[in-house]
Amino acid sequence: MKWFIAYVKQVIVIRQDLSMSTGKLAAQACHASLGAYKKTDKKAKKEWGAGGAKKVVLGCSGLKELKDLELAAKKMKVPSSLVTDAGHTELPPGTITALGIGPGDEKVIDKITGELKLI
Repeated sequence: MKWFIAYVKQVIVIRQDLSMSTGKLAAQACHASLGAYKKTDKKAKKEWGAGGAKKVVLGCSGLKELKDLELAAKKMKVPSSLVTDAGHTELPPGTITALGIGPGDEKVIDKITGELKLI
C-alpha cells in the first residue's frame, strides 16, 4: 500500500466584516478557489489533486487585512486571486469579498495565513 502525505494546500480567506448569507459566502469562496487554481502551475495542481485537494477556509477582519494577505502571497510567489463581487444580489458592485491562496507549499501558505481563524 502506498501512503501519501499532502504538503500542498489551498486557503480561502473570507472577509468577516460583510453580512453575507451562507450561500453568498460559499459562492465567493468558490470564486476565490477557482481563481487561484487557474494561476497555479501544473506540478502544484497535480500534487494538490493527488493529496486530496486540501482546502481551508479562514476569516479575516476586513478589506485591509485581505489586501495585506494578497500582497504577502505575491511577495512569496504563491498564486492568489482576489474576488470582486458583481453586485447582482447582496452586495454593492465592486465589493471585494474573498481571497484564494494556492494551491502551494503548505509551510509557505501557513506563513501567510497562520494567524487567521477557521470560519
